Amino acid sequence: MTTQQIQPKRGIVKQVLSGDSIIIRGSVGAPPPEKQLNFSNIIAPKLARRATETSEVTKDEPYAWEAREFLRKKLVGEEVWFTAEKPPNATREYGVVYLGKDYNTAENITKTLVSEGLVTVRRDVVRTTPELEELCERENAAKAQGKGRWGGSPSEHVRDIKWSIDNMRTFVDKQGGRPITAVIEHVRDGSTVRAFLLPDFYHITLMISGIRCNGFKLDDKGRPDPNEKLPFADEARYFVEIRLLQRDVEIILESVNNNNFVGTILHPKGNIAEILLKEGLARCVDWSIAFMKSGADKLRAAERKAKESRLRLWKDWQSNAPQITGKEKEFMGTVIEVINGDALLVKLPSGQVKKIFLSSIRPPKEATRADDEGKPTPRPKGFRPLYDIPWMFEAREFLRKKLIDKKVHVVVDYIQEARDNFPEKTCATVSIGGVNVAETLVSKGLATVVRYRQDDDHRSSHYDDLLAAETKASKSQKGVHAKKDIPTHRVIEIDAVKSKQYLPSFQRANRVDAIVEFVASGSRLRLFIPKEHCLCTFLLGGITCPRGARPAIGSIPAADAEPYGEEALAYTKDRCMQKEVTVQIESVDKAGNFIGYLWVDNSNLSVALVAEGFATVHPTADRSEYYKQLKNAEDSAKQRKLKRWKDYVEEKEEEQRIEEDRANPDRIINYEEVIVTEVTNEGTFFAQSCQQGPKAEELIAKLRQEFQVNPPLPGAYNPKRGDVCAAKYTVDDQWYRAKVEKVQGSNIFVRYIDYGNKETVHSTRLASLPAIYATERPFATEYSLACVSLPKDPEFAELALKYLREDLFSGKLLLNVEYRPQGAPPATTLLTEQKVDVVKNIITDGLMLVEKRKEKRLNKLVNEYLAAQEKAKKEHLCIWQYGDITEDDAKEFGA
Repeated sequence: MTTQQIQPKRGIVKQVLSGDSIIIRGSVGAPPPEKQLNFSNIIAPKLARRATETSEVTKDEPYAWEAREFLRKKLVGEEVWFTAEKPPNATREYGVVYLGKDYNTAENITKTLVSEGLVTVRRDVVRTTPELEELCERENAAKAQGKGRWGGSPSEHVRDIKWSIDNMRTFVDKQGGRPITAVIEHVRDGSTVRAFLLPDFYHITLMISGIRCNGFKLDDKGRPDPNEKLPFADEARYFVEIRLLQRDVEIILESVNNNNFVGTILHPKGNIAEILLKEGLARCVDWSIAFMKSGADKLRAAERKAKESRLRLWKDWQSNAPQITGKEKEFMGTVIEVINGDALLVKLPSGQVKKIFLSSIRPPKEATRADDEGKPTPRPKGFRPLYDIPWMFEAREFLRKKLIDKKVHVVVDYIQEARDNFPEKTCATVSIGGVNVAETLVSKGLATVVRYRQDDDHRSSHYDDLLAAETKASKSQKGVHAKKDIPTHRVIEIDAVKSKQYLPSFQRANRVDAIVEFVASGSRLRLFIPKEHCLCTFLLGGITCPRGARPAIGSIPAADAEPYGEEALAYTKDRCMQKEVTVQIESVDKAGNFIGYLWVDNSNLSVALVAEGFATVHPTADRSEYYKQLKNAEDSAKQRKLKRWKDYVEEKEEEQRIEEDRANPDRIINYEEVIVTEVTNEGTFFAQSCQQGPKAEELIAKLRQEFQVNPPLPGAYNPKRGDVCAAKYTVDDQWYRAKVEKVQGSNIFVRYIDYGNKETVHSTRLASLPAIYATERPFATEYSLACVSLPKDPEFAELALKYLREDLFSGKLLLNVEYRPQGAPPATTLLTEQKVDVVKNIITDGLMLVEKRKEKRLNKLVNEYLAAQEKAKKEHLCIWQYGDITEDDAKEFGA
């Protein structure tokens, strides 16, 4: 029987086994059964085979690959005509394949193979047919033309196949995520294939990144058992076979799993993983999706679409994801506290404060403690998780520096139900400036990603990004993934004994940088001082602030909040919590708590609390250089009747002043001999005590001598605002002690603390002051003029300052502090020889205004000044040239 007598059939070529053997599916769109068809009357070179349990590895015969590839590129996926018959005593079917829509004009593939010189014609047949004779003629023509195997060097047409790769991880890294040309050789299941990587013929098994299809259980020989399969396993494999088997694709290798590669298959018609998910034939898997460089979001979206449509694997799917909508789902807020490496307090525009946990991550965890028997042991005494768990402090600091007092965008992903004595958690994706905070934290190795069950939908909306970030951090051995250089923080707790040891150094430093760790009340804070690696309790100086409510602790009963105590606590917490601050420590109490002043955002917190009416000025504040600021703030709060001053009546202050007058009925005169060193444009002046003069000169001389022996390196000192340092004065080019008041690039504004004058110098003219010279107090003290003020007119004020400088710089003076200071102590000065009041002379010249005081003990002094002022008025001198300028301001003077 000849092939022409056999009725031709239609089918689709599924696979090319060799240059003379293919597998055909019965008809268009039909699933298996399939049949293997061998080409009649020809023999193709044999392809290489890898080693098995029963056979050794073999190599290609010359042109075996070319013959296979010729057929693959021509036939795979194409609809063909074919004839098939099984000769007597044969186990295989033989026939002819025709490519074309019309059978009568279709291309005979057997003839084409012979004409290309890729196969050999069987000449040992018993009966010769016209078809065989034509094939022999075609073969003779191919030989004559040197086509295919009949020309060239046979050894050049044998592949060097690498059936295995020794170091798979290195191989993946070497590819660098570049697409590699490949041919899919076998589909084991819907998500696992075998392929040749071209042109080097690496034979690999590839698991498709990001997905997993149901597969087949393996038999005792490790081969898929068709009788032991999971639902939709056949469908998934068939789906991939008809699209990818023996197709040209590109593969991106992304990782390794056991002896298999993990990667993405790229095809001109789309990503097979995404298509499988859309059809409900695959699931996303977290462990491999993390390796993907891009496209993970598309896979999640495809799976979500299949779930919602209840396709195949998801026919019984029910979502356990939370249904959160509206303002509860997405909102903006300001971070006011970082509770831990994964938790924040966010203040909403409405004022509500919400505790937010970063979705799907865990902060650094404590190493497991166990005894010799392997049983868990309790934490040691004094264990502080923030400092004692490696990387916990670094995680908290990263979030604190990045988020505190910043606006963030919050998208709630899920709400974790309360369980095991843990309350309900609101878990969200928090971003700032478009950057996912959790992802950044994980990428730095400061957090790890939570692993979920495959059916658990309670996870971050950016879960794949988190997995990718963790993979990258683990590979780089960052943070918790590091094998060495694990950070340790030996933090010292300052108690009553240690506080006395630290106090002198803090006082010498003048101002110290700190971080507010906790706020106990409006004026009591817990500070971490990084420079000294210590924790201390800090009390705000110069004020009395109400306490908040206190819970019962041990035998100490609970206490209710004092009036405005809770409000003061909230105010301080809002201004300072977890912010970087500067403190000036002045003293310490019996319990070891430091007392001083604190600045946050260049604002004195003591002054701010008083200005808002939360606190009052403490009597001891009059010794402070900030007394005037505190008193002005309190007066302002009284006038506006803020908080604790809402029922304030001014007569109370008058009664207090009367009591002071009764206690001190007479003006106290205690003159001190001084030399004025500087007069400021504000009308204050700096003076040195004549008794302290020699000591000041001795100190400065020693300082200069030391700098001559050990000259400071120019530019080595980095000045900061508030620092006490050494500065080289421009006029005489000599070293003096100075205080940095402002830093503007390389221009430094300083005040020479032993003389009071100021200037701007280059940073190279500053040097660090040796500790022995920093402990001595400034020899120049700032004073203000008692009972008078400068005229408001700038010209007369400048003239008054001119006369004041002439008189004050004339030599030694007698100085007396008149009343309780408000900042610079108000004083009167007398010329030593004539015993003449310097200020009274200037008042007589009509260049100063007298301020009435209510203290009776100052009546005589004020009356003398008023008499001098009246004389200037009558003579119309200077500010009085046009009459009495105080008439419009009579109310200010109590008239």
